[in-house]
Amino acid sequence: MTAFSLEPERLAWCAELRALAEERLRPLAGKGEPGRVNRPLLAELGTLGLLSRLFTSGALDLCLMRESLAHACTEAETALALQGLGAHPVHTHGTPAQRARWLPRVADGTAVAAFALSEPDAGSDAASLSLTAEPSVGAAPTVTPRRAAPPAAPPPAASRRGERGGAPDARSEARSGPAGETAASDPPPSLATEPDGPDGWRLTGEKCWISNAPEADFYTVFARTTPGAGARGVTAFLVPADRPGLTGAALDMLSPHPIGALRFDAVPVTADDVLGEVDRGFRVAMDTLNLFRPSVGAFAVGMARAALDATLAHTARRDAFGGKLKDLQSVAHQVAEMALRTESARLMVYAAATAYDEGADGVPGRAAMAKLLATETAQYVVDRAVQLHGARALQRGHLLEHLYREVRAPRVYEGASEVQRGIIAKELYRNLEDR
Repeated sequence: MTAFSLEPERLAWCAELRALAEERLRPLAGKGEPGRVNRPLLAELGTLGLLSRLFTSGALDLCLMRESLAHACTEAETALALQGLGAHPVHTHGTPAQRARWLPRVADGTAVAAFALSEPDAGSDAASLSLTAEPSVGAAPTVTPRRAAPPAAPPPAASRRGERGGAPDARSEARSGPAGETAASDPPPSLATEPDGPDGWRLTGEKCWISNAPEADFYTVFARTTPGAGARGVTAFLVPADRPGLTGAALDMLSPHPIGALRFDAVPVTADDVLGEVDRGFRVAMDTLNLFRPSVGAFAVGMARAALDATLAHTARRDAFGGKLKDLQSVAHQVAEMALRTESARLMVYAAATAYDEGADGVPGRAAMAKLLATETAQYVVDRAVQLHGARALQRGHLLEHLYREVRAPRVYEGASEVQRGIIAKELYRNLEDR
């Protein structure tokens, strides 16, 4: 990649991806049920070899995949991204046994992955996780067994085992991001760990706003193993969905992809389930987010480009005031602004992804800038596109109606816009101190 353009081979690959998304993936997406995992769509992504590329591609190629798929089929883009988000910690921090068991099934679309970070009282403030893991007798002496206090948010209205758990399955909810409300009963304790044998923990508590929950086949779960240690006391666990005590329920969200809440009732985990090192799970989470944040921006750019293309076609053919809409200066200037912002966001996403691939300094700040600019840009572009289309764009089933629902969540999940501004400012002042 040069400073401002892609190589011809990559441009051709992007065009091929858009064609595949339109011809082979969109029809399958149309047959899916909103809020449910679309397993036939996942299987086709596996057949096309796109899921396996999650484990061989750099950040730039991941961005190109997400942007190209989003341009033609947001459902396919999201299905691919959620597989990557949930499985990347296994790929980079898992044991050989963990990788051998799960990654081939993720790659062929037969196993659904999920990234379980957010909690009712720990969304953007991920270091404040209260789902805790208390060690069993004989485990590391530096970890103090503790049961956390109940979360403020109510539990899911219906607590159900995930699809692999034996009981009826339910729809699921989105990335570790936006929230919804659930019916109240007695609130569960925060996700906590209790002793369970010489080398294990038990997880008790709740996770919420988790994409692909409760239908995923396994979850990358982040729990507190050392109370009072902030980010340094969190451990990542690989938790299969059929573990006893793990239940979940779908959340009815604005965005059409699956999102849900999970409840942990003394779910057993052992040292064999740890991803990376005990008390080093926050690093696992941040490694994953630093890779995926620019690609969230790529998803947003794909949606912005789809909205811009639709607006160009509409304003060029729509008759109004004795001419075409595009002949009105107020309309033409809005379209120009949409294009300007979309191209600026695309370049920043590519720059952040390239910095990640090259191991450059300042990747967290660059990734935050890319996600912030691209998601805010997509919101603006889609909103302008709706305005220029008029009422037809609000009709159920219209492309822009679909994009309008899709475009809001990326400004919240994987770090809200306000969090990204905080990261950027922190990186700027750190650089000032290092001069």
